[in-house]
Amino acid sequence: MFSDSGIWINLLSHKLKKRMNATLADLGITAVQSRVMHYVLEHSKDGPVLQKDVEEVFELSRSTTTGILQLLEKKGIVQRENVAQDARLKCIVPTEKAVLLDAQIHQCICEIEKVLNKDISPGQIQIFLEIAAKMSENLDA
Repeated sequence: MFSDSGIWINLLSHKLKKRMNATLADLGITAVQSRVMHYVLEHSKDGPVLQKDVEEVFELSRSTTTGILQLLEKKGIVQRENVAQDARLKCIVPTEKAVLLDAQIHQCICEIEKVLNKDISPGQIQIFLEIAAKMSENLDA
């Protein structure tokens, strides 16, 4: 068994991405694309979502974000529109297809969460979440 936290985090991340991608493959979307799509859906209710917002929230480079959004646009999940005040900015607008996919993706995520948390008590999950948040905070320092 590994005693290095980083190895476990990397291993879990890899396994989770692999499981998510396999589960979402039938929907024609990847795990990262689904997270970006969900973020755009949730936050567009409060006002325009800009490409730079996605970059900041997911800590992605501009080119990576552009690639993800271009693929989502090509799949008809989002539209990128120029912002009237600044043509350099792009507003990300979810389509009806995004709304329909979101419910299916949510169901897939719930199923994966059940598998992930099987035989782990709610108290243990809470401790894990607190530790993961603290580790993330430590890395930001």
